[in-house]
Amino acid sequence: MATAFIQTSAGRFTAHFSDRGLARLEFPEASGQAACRRTGAGLTSVQRAWLRITARAVRRALKGEPIAEFPPLDVSSGTEFQQRVWEELCRIAPGHTRSYAEIARLVGRPTAARAVGRACGANPIPLLIPCHRVLAADRRIGGFSGGLDWKRRLLESEGVAFN
Repeated sequence: MATAFIQTSAGRFTAHFSDRGLARLEFPEASGQAACRRTGAGLTSVQRAWLRITARAVRRALKGEPIAEFPPLDVSSGTEFQQRVWEELCRIAPGHTRSYAEIARLVGRPTAARAVGRACGANPIPLLIPCHRVLAADRRIGGFSGGLDWKRRLLESEGVAFN
């Protein structure tokens, strides 16, 4: 796994690339930034291209804008169910939301709303696989692996109302 940083006005994101694509994307640390390393050190030329695409996607996502181009996403760390949930999350457009129960129905498991929540929590690329767009049935914000402040911020940037 190769690691690189993406500097944004919101802080420094950490991207981890496998040979298959972006495998993990971490939000900036609340207590400061991760230890400094040279950005892109150890990346292959293909991974450097993926990093450029990822950086553009991150910056657009932070502005609440649709992402024009994604790097290849390596979600092989997830179970088959998690991958189905993550695929469904990618269908939620900026400014729109779904409930955990709606996602459960869409993946063919109508009683699995809690399992959908766990899949959202296990999402390795939470900014680009937009689990922040999943709310509780009463439009409560629920949880988020990046923290509730990030979830609120992302939803607000997309103009989404929530409780």
